[in-house]
Amino acid sequence: MGMTEISLGLFFLGTVALVLLSLEIGFRLGRAAHRRSEGEKESPVAAMAGAILGLVAFMLAFTFGIASSRVDTRKELIRNEANAIETTYLRADFLGQPDRQEVKGLLARYLDERLAMVDMHTFEEVDVLVRKTREIHDRLWTIAVENGKKDLNSDVAALYIDSLNEMFNLHHQRVAVGIQTRIPKGVWVALYVLSALGMLGMGYQGGITGSNRSGASVILAISFALVTTLIAALDHPLAPGFRLPQQPLIELRGRMTSAPPDTIP
Repeated sequence: MGMTEISLGLFFLGTVALVLLSLEIGFRLGRAAHRRSEGEKESPVAAMAGAILGLVAFMLAFTFGIASSRVDTRKELIRNEANAIETTYLRADFLGQPDRQEVKGLLARYLDERLAMVDMHTFEEVDVLVRKTREIHDRLWTIAVENGKKDLNSDVAALYIDSLNEMFNLHHQRVAVGIQTRIPKGVWVALYVLSALGMLGMGYQGGITGSNRSGASVILAISFALVTTLIAALDHPLAPGFRLPQQPLIELRGRMTSAPPDTIP
């Protein structure tokens, strides 16, 4: 099971539980060490805990950087895909009838399928839509090949096929970056192992000083869980409230709808 198959709510609660548990274990170990020998010094422990927490901060920044970079890439791909679809739609005017009308209808349907992905809630639903878009790809390519064979030296056909290829490539990139690519599991494991060790160190430091448990532990756990859940949400293509706006595609669909009827024979 990948991180994207875990509910963000469970992810948040699990992170809170991990932090609190690590702090409690560290605190009890520190208390036990303090009872055995009051010679246990706080300074070395504090230095080690601080070093581990510094590594945790680095891993958080590194992981957030991966997620935010992919978000920027996905935004750029949306704009590029809208441009590629519009270019293909306009160049379809060079095709003869009835292919021209069929291609424009397929492109409008293709755009509707792309926009429908924003409202999907499961990866199974996304897979169904991806298969539908591939079927549309196959039909568009078949029409392009049939028209290309009519005149193998046609520059117009070459331009249309070029824009069609660009549209296909951007679709595959969006699926790869938005659906398939994830923060590696090894990064998550390293982050959580370091976090558990850092919290153990903090709890141990509190235990050897002989202090009582503090309610600040809950605040720390919630704060850490919020940050890690934010990273997980950015990495999750179907996370509610974190889906990217599809305005370039929406505006293109509006232009298609308002386009004048095709009267060219």
